[in-house]
Amino acid sequence: MNRRNALSHISLLLGSTLSAPTLLAMNRRDRHERAPGGFTLTSDQRSLVATVAELIIPKTDTPGAIEAGVPAFIEMMLQDCYLQPEHQSFVAGVEQLQQAGFLSQSTADQTETLRRLEAETKELMKAYQVQQTKMGDNEDKELMKKQATGLPFWRLMKELTLLGYFTSEAGLQASFNYVPIPGKYELVKIKSGQKVYAY
Repeated sequence: MNRRNALSHISLLLGSTLSAPTLLAMNRRDRHERAPGGFTLTSDQRSLVATVAELIIPKTDTPGAIEAGVPAFIEMMLQDCYLQPEHQSFVAGVEQLQQAGFLSQSTADQTETLRRLEAETKELMKAYQVQQTKMGDNEDKELMKKQATGLPFWRLMKELTLLGYFTSEAGLQASFNYVPIPGKYELVKIKSGQKVYAY
C-alpha cells in the first residue's frame, strides 16, 4: 500500500476523528490538486514544529516523529493541501509558542505548555464547531474555503503528526505486524505489548 492510499484509510485507524479541513486536504492530495496560496516555515519554526512532533511521539524502542520524517510531512501537507485559514492559524500557533520561549524550556515545561495548549484548544474547537454547524450539515466547499477562522494550531499539529507517523514506513513497521497472506477472518486476542495486524 502506498502512502496516498494509506492516507485515504488512516481515518479508520484514528476512529474517523479527522477534521473536515484535514479530510478535504487529503482529498485534494489524492486528486493531485495543489492548494492555492503559499506556505513556508522559517528554520526556527521548523525546529519548533519538530520538537513538538517529537514530544507527541517520542523516540523509545521505536522511532520517534523526527526519525519517521513527520516534521517535513507536516510542512508539505500544509503547503500543498491546506488553505489560507489553516496556514494562518498554524503560523499563529507556532508564533505563540515562540513568544513563550518554548525551545528554551525544559522538556517538563514544554510538556506542561502543550497540556495547557490542549485545554485551550478544546475551547477553541467548541467555537470552531459552532461556526461549522452554522454553515449547515452539507457545507458548501467554497464557503468553507472562505471561512475566517482555520482549524486551531494544536488540532492541526496533532492530526498531522499522527497522519505523518502512521503513514510513514518507520511508523507502520513500529506499530503493526504486516501479514501479506492473512488466514481466515476470526477474532484474535491481542496480548499486552503485541502489535496489531495490518493486511
